[in-house]
Amino acid sequence: MTRIAPALCAVAALAAGGLWLSQKSTVSLVGAAEAQQTETIVDMVQGAQDAPVEIIEYASYTCPHCANFHEGPYKQLKKDFIDTGKVRFIYREAYFDRPGLWASMVARCGGPDKFFGVTDLIFEKQSSWARADGPQEIVKELTKIGRLAGIKDEQLQACLQDGEKAQSLYGWYEDNFKRDNVRATPSFIVNGEMVQNPGSYDAFKTLIEAELGS
Repeated sequence: MTRIAPALCAVAALAAGGLWLSQKSTVSLVGAAEAQQTETIVDMVQGAQDAPVEIIEYASYTCPHCANFHEGPYKQLKKDFIDTGKVRFIYREAYFDRPGLWASMVARCGGPDKFFGVTDLIFEKQSSWARADGPQEIVKELTKIGRLAGIKDEQLQACLQDGEKAQSLYGWYEDNFKRDNVRATPSFIVNGEMVQNPGSYDAFKTLIEAELGS
């Protein structure tokens, strides 16, 4: 997903009445243009701390190409390189629209231990929740995914209504994109070097093996 007119596009999408929905009420979010990081947002990480290769992925939960990567190459990447201690994998969310931010809040709701499992489910079911008919329906579908991951309804509702967390996440996203000069999703930083979506797993494997010297 290409990031067109980055600040304006993202701010417009979020500031045009971002909604955090509970079963009984609708809570408005302060415009994203006013977002500030009021708390620390942590990176979500897989793999060994001392792995020789570090890969940072920038992805949006509403990006079809990101879903394709996570449904295909990522699974093989995890098996061959992350689980074997060769790659430290850092996942950073991008927020181009409100549903992408809601999905992130659900993914983070269960903490680091559940994050990647929830992320897998969100991408697996992207074609259904992201196309649901309206904000309430989208949030309802995302809540179902959270339940599948074992997160209780009360916890999910609290996470989705946490406007301060939403503002912090948006500020974190903007800081990351500016610092690393990210232009599209998915994008990858492999040992400090920016790489656009390499496509196939074989292409990704070649990049990693070059870094490993194998």
